[in-house]
Amino acid sequence: MVKHTYQTGLIGNCAFLAHVHKNTDISWLCWPRFDSTFVFGSLLDEQKGGEFSIRPASQFTSEQSYLENTNVLVTKVTCDDGEYQITDLAPRFLQYDRYFKPLMLIRKIEPISGTPRLKVKCEPVTEYGKRKLRGQRGSNHIEYYGGEDIMRLTTDIPITYIYDERYFVLSETKYLVLTYGHPLEAPLVSTCETFLRETVKYWRTWIKFSSIAGFFQEYVIRSALALKIHQYEDTGAIIAASTTSLPEYDGSGRNWDYRYCWLRDTHYVLNSLNHIGHFQEMEKYFNYVADISVSEESRYQPLYRIDGSKQLDESILEYLDGYKGNKPVRIGNQANEHIQNDIYGQVMISIMPLYTDHRFIFRERKDSRKWISSILDKIEATIDEKDAGIWEFRNFANTHCYSNLFQWAGCGAAAKTAATIGDKDLEAKARRLQARAAEHIESCYDPVRKVYTNAVGSEHLDASTLQLIMMGYLDPTSDRAKDHLKALEAELKTESGLIYRYLHADDFGKPKTTFLICAFWYVEALACVGRIDEAVTEFEKLMKYSNHLKLFSEDVDEETGSQWGNFPQAYSHVGLMNAAYRIAMKLDKPIFL
Repeated sequence: MVKHTYQTGLIGNCAFLAHVHKNTDISWLCWPRFDSTFVFGSLLDEQKGGEFSIRPASQFTSEQSYLENTNVLVTKVTCDDGEYQITDLAPRFLQYDRYFKPLMLIRKIEPISGTPRLKVKCEPVTEYGKRKLRGQRGSNHIEYYGGEDIMRLTTDIPITYIYDERYFVLSETKYLVLTYGHPLEAPLVSTCETFLRETVKYWRTWIKFSSIAGFFQEYVIRSALALKIHQYEDTGAIIAASTTSLPEYDGSGRNWDYRYCWLRDTHYVLNSLNHIGHFQEMEKYFNYVADISVSEESRYQPLYRIDGSKQLDESILEYLDGYKGNKPVRIGNQANEHIQNDIYGQVMISIMPLYTDHRFIFRERKDSRKWISSILDKIEATIDEKDAGIWEFRNFANTHCYSNLFQWAGCGAAAKTAATIGDKDLEAKARRLQARAAEHIESCYDPVRKVYTNAVGSEHLDASTLQLIMMGYLDPTSDRAKDHLKALEAELKTESGLIYRYLHADDFGKPKTTFLICAFWYVEALACVGRIDEAVTEFEKLMKYSNHLKLFSEDVDEETGSQWGNFPQAYSHVGLMNAAYRIAMKLDKPIFL
């Protein structure tokens, strides 16, 4: 069987994200927000998804690479007539004491050799491919009407060649600037070169001021860069992925919209940002979570839109073909209706640094008791309740070990925070609830198999219970932790080092692909229990599951090593960063500043 990998690179500036295919097409771009309609979406439908390509007249091959330590992507094309390269970027740099991050895509086309003949096709769409935008030519630009706002393509290529989709000889460097809402009102060439230079400088400076452990540094750098642009800087939200409806495996029907912020990811995301020393991104994400915490009087949803709003009604776009014919294409996510009780602990853990990390100014937190008490009340109200669990089962509920683990951890965080502010009553309440959560966790223990099952009264095993070791519920030096790990790897691990989330049937049958972050959790667990050499070996195995740009998907097929699921998956990159850090600390590797 042929290995399938995603043939795209990702660019972005914390205001938008775009996928650039090796065939030169902008195969995915949502404007004006991460969760808006796509204006280019050939990733999901080659006919209705629009196109923004720069292709030669003859057959061609291409290679892609990032400019080192940046999110600027270069696609080198070789054809019968010669070679050329396209540099794609989303401008981002400091200007007037704030970050300049316009809804602007710059494409620089440079001849390398020969006389390649090219054709530029720019055909944006709206309403998820229902309508093409109407192009109207200007003196040095084409304006596109019919969407929420005007888009403009400004270029020094003859407009006739683009408007009529004619081939031309690339004899000198050319530029294309696509903007949304606000057109480029500045000199084209000098502006593009300035924005390119300043954007490269920004990203390289950002990496230089990162604390990157000396273990698989190149992969950690790429993961950090990918995670960074999944943050919608305006609100601080970090989305799970930029895409929707890329299937968990071919023909699975498990096609979900991941362009939202899951509270269940909070602990892992904040850990990864903390490990690389990026406080600003942490603070923005704290504020996003805090805003939701204050506004939600009753239950938290498992996920929210990037502006913190709750409406994520799920619908199916029947008219779109789907990725490689995989239907359905979904927008919105019905998981917002689920009961997922680990999230209260996740929020509590995320808030704790506000009180324990001295980089935050303590006196600014005047309503601390109210916050802690409110979250503890939510934990108390849900601690005995069945829920959909981390994997968001749609049609059945259980008392999940993982959910209670994070309630246990959240109560521990609340107790520490209450102690910090000197509230003994609140601390006592937190400890009482923590003990109750522990009782539920222990109800999942199978003494015969020496393993914690996924839920009370269940025989099924689940990779999420690896977190019992990493979260400190189980002493990693104890026989119980080591036995639990052995039982999980015996049932869920593949020979290639991949890990299934679980192997029992869910709402859609039995899963057929492994979940990549679970493999990184396994690596962390190995390191925790002292199996360091194995952790290093297993981590090395996982690196081969990236695409040509060190970008990782959500799911991996055990047999072929194929990438599936939404891509790139922020969760997978967070898992890589946290596992690399855990190993580096065990190996006592230096931190490079």
